[in-house]
Amino acid sequence: MKHRLIIDCDPGQDDAIMLLMALAWPEKLELLGVCAVAGNVPLALTQRNTRMICELAGRADLPVFAGCEAPLQRELHTAEHVHGSSGLDGLALWEPALPLQEQHAVNFLIETLLDAEPESITLVPTGPLTNIAMALQKEPAITRGIRNIVLMGGAMREAGNITPSAEFNIYVDPHAAQTVLTCGRPLVVAGLDVTHQVPVPRAWLQTLQNRGDAVAEAVAAMLTYYNRFDTEKYGSEGAPLHDPCTIAWLLEPQLFTGRDCHIAVETESALTLGHTAVDFWQVTSQTANAHWLHAVDAGGFFHLLDRSLKRYAI
Repeated sequence: MKHRLIIDCDPGQDDAIMLLMALAWPEKLELLGVCAVAGNVPLALTQRNTRMICELAGRADLPVFAGCEAPLQRELHTAEHVHGSSGLDGLALWEPALPLQEQHAVNFLIETLLDAEPESITLVPTGPLTNIAMALQKEPAITRGIRNIVLMGGAMREAGNITPSAEFNIYVDPHAAQTVLTCGRPLVVAGLDVTHQVPVPRAWLQTLQNRGDAVAEAVAAMLTYYNRFDTEKYGSEGAPLHDPCTIAWLLEPQLFTGRDCHIAVETESALTLGHTAVDFWQVTSQTANAHWLHAVDAGGFFHLLDRSLKRYAI
């Protein structure tokens, strides 16, 4: 089945690889537009980075929209310590010719979803959920156009990666996350429990470095920089590829194991702000609102990613 998608992201090296993975399969994934949100770095950089990666993929035809500059109710927290000052450190940067659309990303989401056939569009947010939540709050009727939402965010057994109890995307805008989790549409959630199972293998990165085409060289350059933080933090061969898990699930869901769970977000506590309370063992009476991914075939994941990137060399 061909999926009609809107991607909402905050590139970030792993967002960039997620975009390249998605754009490699036009016969399976029809991308209607890409929205940028403030997250890993401020909006001025995430929207530029989004346009750069679309150009790198040979998709200068794609409409790119800038969204929210700050979370719904709190100041923006960014992650330059992970991604570098540009968000895509390691990559030789350029000013993309692909234009930024004048329409705000939230208005694009509302207009597109209201005009869509019922339950026909999949949303793929891989950054803070501010744009999606703002659209839901401004026009709740957009839910009729949403088939499902496949997002990267949250953690259960893996605790947190920005605080002891919170994953970065959810921590940046916990109020937006709670809005999305309670919107009533089917959700698939790839949190740290699954994304930490796909750290970049050193041998695979070396094959990219030797491949010679422009996309492989760009990905290798980004990952060489991106790896340094998590390799030191976790003692792993490479950094986890968080955001590409969303696209991998859409392309080959059999690679993943998940469970229907109720997920809620802590929005008040100074100690655990952004914590995702995943009711994995159904210890409450609350109805499941998401499909929580908790295991992945790492070998199959990297085989899929490798096949995706090789498509740019043809």
